[in-house]
Amino acid sequence: MKKILITGSMGQIGTAIAAHLRDLYGTENVIASGLHMRMDSPVCTEGIFEIVDVTNPDQLAKVAAKYRVDTVIHLAALLSARGEEKPQLLWNINMNGLYNVLELARDLNLKVFTPSSIAAFGPTTPPDMTPQDTIQRPSTIYGVSKVAGELLCDYYFKRYGVDTRGVRYPGLISSEKVPSGGTTDYAVHIFYEAIKTGHFTSNIAAGTFMDMMYMPDALNAIVDLLEADPDRLIHRNAFNITAMSFDPEIIKKAIQKHIPNFSMDYKVDPIKQKIAESWPNTLDDSAARQEWDWSPKYDLDAMVEDMIAKLRIKLQKS
Repeated sequence: MKKILITGSMGQIGTAIAAHLRDLYGTENVIASGLHMRMDSPVCTEGIFEIVDVTNPDQLAKVAAKYRVDTVIHLAALLSARGEEKPQLLWNINMNGLYNVLELARDLNLKVFTPSSIAAFGPTTPPDMTPQDTIQRPSTIYGVSKVAGELLCDYYFKRYGVDTRGVRYPGLISSEKVPSGGTTDYAVHIFYEAIKTGHFTSNIAAGTFMDMMYMPDALNAIVDLLEADPDRLIHRNAFNITAMSFDPEIIKKAIQKHIPNFSMDYKVDPIKQKIAESWPNTLDDSAARQEWDWSPKYDLDAMVEDMIAKLRIKLQKS
């Protein structure tokens, strides 16, 4: 990778990966992009930033040509819960945006990373140690778009030789950016409320297990997969990856090791709960481990300790 374009760089993953890649490859070699310039965001102020609407192929092409891009990390997307409110908008952004990126990659011989998700699975998928290759019949428009995206990326690799790669992300936990519109967002919001108020009301029911990952591992997954030997890759789009699995009660107890008086009650969101129940409890990520040496560094306790330490500093400054 020499010149990297990031779409959707103002989101939860985009904010973190922009800073990470600037540190790794140099500020001048990473082009962050999004719909709006925000002068209060380091993504916009601490490196190159361009306005790009991924549903506009001309904007994508102009930026790619301007900076002689060779790699696109395509993150622009509408998430699961928000997608159920606006399914037509989600399809336009998620699918037409991906199509435009793949066409750009076909024209310019670019490498493409785009993430899939545990949302690509559904209620008929085996829920425990979900295999790499298994039934994918999601019940959300977000999940449908992710399955379609995996297949489309595979097609562009097989039909046109576009070097497409991706992972199926579990829920992501980050101290940098507060997520919105996702089903697993509670696992971030719980830390903010634990520190600010000592109490959290969960919109996901006790006993609802979902795979999760701390953001540093999610970022390393992008870099490691993009740098992996292509001859070793069998699956490409997209690899199961995971680091931990928990329900709200388990993460509550992990937080109480550091904030003993922390308390939690429940007000379950029926839409998010239904989505969560359709997703796997745990993933089998053995294919990623075998094909590109995937290995997370953070388990639940290490993640909780680091999140609380970072957020205490962040919230004192805000």
